[in-house]
Amino acid sequence: MSNQREVGDVKPSSLNHLIGQQGVIDQVRVAIDAAHMDGKKFDHALLVGPPGLGKSALANVISQEMAADFHEILGQSIGGPADLNALLLSAKDGDVIHIDECHELGKEYQTALYLALDKRKLTISGKGRSSQSLPLADFTLLLSTTDEYGLLQPLRDRMKLLLRLQFYTVEDLTSVLIQRCRALVWDVHEEIFPKISRRSRGTPRLALRLLQSCHRVCRSEGEDTITARHLQRACQLEGIDEIGLGPTERQYVELLSDGATRLNVLASALGLPSRTVSEVVEPFLIRTNLVMKDDQGRRQLTQQGHDHLSNSRNDAV
Repeated sequence: MSNQREVGDVKPSSLNHLIGQQGVIDQVRVAIDAAHMDGKKFDHALLVGPPGLGKSALANVISQEMAADFHEILGQSIGGPADLNALLLSAKDGDVIHIDECHELGKEYQTALYLALDKRKLTISGKGRSSQSLPLADFTLLLSTTDEYGLLQPLRDRMKLLLRLQFYTVEDLTSVLIQRCRALVWDVHEEIFPKISRRSRGTPRLALRLLQSCHRVCRSEGEDTITARHLQRACQLEGIDEIGLGPTERQYVELLSDGATRLNVLASALGLPSRTVSEVVEPFLIRTNLVMKDDQGRRQLTQQGHDHLSNSRNDAV
């Protein structure tokens, strides 16, 4: 096996290496071509989508395609005016600044950010009423978020591109896994790739994490080829079933087997806050049509949910 042991050791470096998200890739390719033709920087852009779909990887690829220096920071890391000022002043013309989880930025920093974009300068307040204006380079700002409504509208409006990432198909996830294994020179039985993909909720980060778990099991046994047996053991260790449900989600589905149930009752039975259940446990179950809400807001299994529960019980036997 290769000396490279982590799936994160290899990352896409160009648009041609990116799989899936074809609509977004087309948008980016046109914007890059236009920028190169006009000798301009890449337009400011807002990258939106659930966690793990590749927003940060796409931001990095944009900077590489533009041959630009890349400055990246988490929104929650900006804890004071000095942090934001240092970030903006560090950029040169054409550089790419990427603020990940930008919805975590305080409103005052979001305001300072869009004012800085408008004026191309930074106003720093001194003692008393004195202030100093410093010119800013003509950089590209990329903002990534799972919650675009956590951003002030004036800041959203200043983004010239909206890049909305969607969940991946099983076929695209399979292609991602094959590409990564080839880059890592990992020996893998190809029949496990779609099996990993079906357990990964349409999310590359989860697919790659499960692949890494399979590799870990394989190496723990002193073997060099990842097989279906290693996948089965990895799933047992991770506690996930054939469609990627974890222990809490399976318990949730079991609780609904007796009929429609209110959120607070489910939360109490699971020992979790209601918000955790509605924002963490339920979204995938609803998106995959295993669970639905009735007119009274009660949760109940769909026919597909009942079928999955029945199959799970049979497998357990």
